[in-house]
Amino acid sequence: MGARLRSLVRLAQVIGRVGGFGRVVRRGLTGGERPAPEPVDLGELAEHRWTAKSAELAETQLSTVARRLPALISQAIKLAWRASRLDTAATLGLNLAAGVFMAFGLLAITGVLTALFAAGPTPERVRAALPSLLFVGAATALRAGLQALAGWAQARVRPKVDRIVEIRMYELTTSVDLAALDDSDFLDDLKRAEGRGMMAAPMMVQHTVDVLTGLVGLVAAAGTLGVLHPLLLPLLLLTAVPEGWASVRAARMRYLTMVALINVERRKWVLSDLMADRRHAAEIRSFTMRGFLLKQFERLAAYQRDVELDLARRQALARVYGDILQGVATAGVYVALGLMLWAGAVPLAVAGTAVLAIRSGQSSLVNLVYATNRCYEEGLYFGDYLEFIAAAEQRIPVATAGGTAPRAMPGGFERIVVENVTFTYPGADTRSLAGVSLELCRGEVVALVGENGSGKTTLAKILAGLYHPDGGDVRWDEVSLRDVDPDALRAHIAVIAQEYTHWPMTARQNITMGKLATGEDGATERAMRRAAADSGADEVITELARGYDTFLDRRFAGGAELSGGQWQRLAVARGFYRDAPLLICDEPSAALDARAEHALFERIRAHADGRTVLLITHRMASVQHADRIYVLDHGRVIEEGDHDRLVAAGGLYAELFGLQASAYGRYRQAPVEDAPSA
Repeated sequence: MGARLRSLVRLAQVIGRVGGFGRVVRRGLTGGERPAPEPVDLGELAEHRWTAKSAELAETQLSTVARRLPALISQAIKLAWRASRLDTAATLGLNLAAGVFMAFGLLAITGVLTALFAAGPTPERVRAALPSLLFVGAATALRAGLQALAGWAQARVRPKVDRIVEIRMYELTTSVDLAALDDSDFLDDLKRAEGRGMMAAPMMVQHTVDVLTGLVGLVAAAGTLGVLHPLLLPLLLLTAVPEGWASVRAARMRYLTMVALINVERRKWVLSDLMADRRHAAEIRSFTMRGFLLKQFERLAAYQRDVELDLARRQALARVYGDILQGVATAGVYVALGLMLWAGAVPLAVAGTAVLAIRSGQSSLVNLVYATNRCYEEGLYFGDYLEFIAAAEQRIPVATAGGTAPRAMPGGFERIVVENVTFTYPGADTRSLAGVSLELCRGEVVALVGENGSGKTTLAKILAGLYHPDGGDVRWDEVSLRDVDPDALRAHIAVIAQEYTHWPMTARQNITMGKLATGEDGATERAMRRAAADSGADEVITELARGYDTFLDRRFAGGAELSGGQWQRLAVARGFYRDAPLLICDEPSAALDARAEHALFERIRAHADGRTVLLITHRMASVQHADRIYVLDHGRVIEEGDHDRLVAAGGLYAELFGLQASAYGRYRQAPVEDAPSA
């Protein structure tokens, strides 16, 4: 009886050294439940499609996670393998080896405790324990070294995964059919994929490695217990259940809170963009919006704070309950160990090793549960990315050519024929083009005229290869544009767009647009400067501090900002720089004053010189000298001819021209009529 009592005392001492029952009383319970904060009025942001994954996450049960986890792990490992085979193999192999040394170290502790608990003088027991102790130290050091190397290899994988998902995303966003970017559903999918979806990829890989690491640690602890005594293995699972329950419950609370706050986060993001972006600064000050915007932001921030504080309280309660249950389960385990020791089922050294193995297994299981939840969560969002990638790949325009390779793009043409072309924007109820037919001959200046919404810009984008018609055909001589590579077509077209980008690049890059501006003989540099001179952009550039090398964005050191008219001259220079047989000018003078507008059209006519120019403008005086004018109305060509013929016909063109002419006439007469008599 005395020997058994001494064994129980020593077991209690071992338990005390590795943690004891302290976790049972570490935290106290706080007050009872209190109602959640009153929700703010979210208006039109009350619900949106991109909350779908959050809602799915909130409804997920542990069984669902367990069922889907193998596929997610496989997906993550494949992604990491693509990023770096060597680093992925090193991460997995080194973590596995670390688990093996963990098991060896735990088993070696049995030898240490057996020697220390044996009878005899203390120096002799210490000497007897020394070999096993050295083995434990070596195993621990090797495990730490292997884990450090595994962490380094894992850290090397992350930037490589980032690069893969980012490059693939922007390869597709810059090559999908332009109509896809007019599709609201496609844009919603893009927003989710570009935001949380891309960020989830490296996180999913990281949490997958954490899952495998936790699993290896759990298997090592379980294997050690199984070797020591078969009955010890269920004791590990008994202590793991409360911790797992608390982790899953706290995670579920977090997911539900995320669902509740996602629209508040969106509204805050919109308001922060308004208050911090330079584009809105002048109007915020002009209309004294500062106080209003701050009040709106503070209201949302206060609501979010209250919700998150309530979440923290409820999560703390869940963890306290888990700790209490964990303490009860741990006490039960130690009682069971004591009874096994009392009955002589296990030696004291084995019982002490079992305590350490159980504690190690508990830690690994907690990490495993957490990593599993995070892996599943990130896997859902990475699924958004993969779904978008698959959808975008289906929206890349390709030449049909009857299923064969694309036909070669002709270097020029004698005429371009548009035949019965129809087009409808995604989600629209009516056609933007309803059977348009026209032709452009080489060297002509052809104008498209019509009121807003008549289809002029849509038709120009189809001719530029940016949209593909739903029906009908566009041909360069006898070559259908359906049968040629879209990029090859666009290389033969220059566009001066109505909506152009203020590229945050140098003035030189704003003109050349990725085409090298220097060559061995300086020919491309001369072409760039000639385009700037022909468009009048050289007058703008000579006033810049560093000329063509000036960075055109004031947000950066040494950067400059241009006026609307100055930017438009650079946009015209881009079109002139590209030596293409077809020049499309879509409202090229929108930001120019009258003198600059007149000079621009003179430059366009001079630049044409054998090229075909398609001109779209509301300034009727600018189209008088066009070789041919097409008048569009509600997506149809209703008139065709030169200026004199269309004026004589008395149709829509004559009406529009007359309205502008009469307005200029009244402006010229007003000073005379109002002048005081002598």
